[in-house]
Amino acid sequence: MTTIALTWAKDADTALGLPRYETSGAAGADLRANIPHGPIMIAPGARALVPTGLHMAIPVGFEVQVRPRSGLALKHGITLPNSPGTIDSDYRGEVGVIILNTGSEPFEVSHGMRIAQMVVAPVVQARFVVADMLDETTRGTDGFGSTGT
Repeated sequence: MTTIALTWAKDADTALGLPRYETSGAAGADLRANIPHGPIMIAPGARALVPTGLHMAIPVGFEVQVRPRSGLALKHGITLPNSPGTIDSDYRGEVGVIILNTGSEPFEVSHGMRIAQMVVAPVVQARFVVADMLDETTRGTDGFGSTGT
C-alpha cells in the first residue's frame, strides 16, 4: 500500500477529515469541498475551482488522478472538464477541483460535499527519441473512427 502524506491549508476546516474510501472495493477515495466561508453556486454551463483544503506529498513514481463522481454526473450534470485531472508527485500546492455544471439548473457546492474522487496510480516516464521511420501496423495512419463506431 502506498502512503500519501497530507497537510491542511491555512484556513481549512480539519473536522472534514482526510479523503477516504467509502467501501472496501473502492478504487477512488472521496475528496470534499472545503469551503467553510459558504457555498459556491455554479450556473448551468459555468465552472468553478473548488478548494479541498489539502496539500499532498505524492511519492515519486505515482500520480493522483481526480475523477468525477458518477452520482453527481447522473443526477445533476456535474463533471470535471479536465477528467481525469492529474496531480503530479512534485506539486505541493492546495488541491482544487475544477467543477463544470453541464446541467440545466444552478448547482450549489456546499461545505463538506463529496465533489470528486481521487485514484492513486503508478506513473511510467518514457524517453522520447526521433526515428527515421516507424514500424508498420495493420491500422497504419487511419485516424478517428477508423476502427468502427
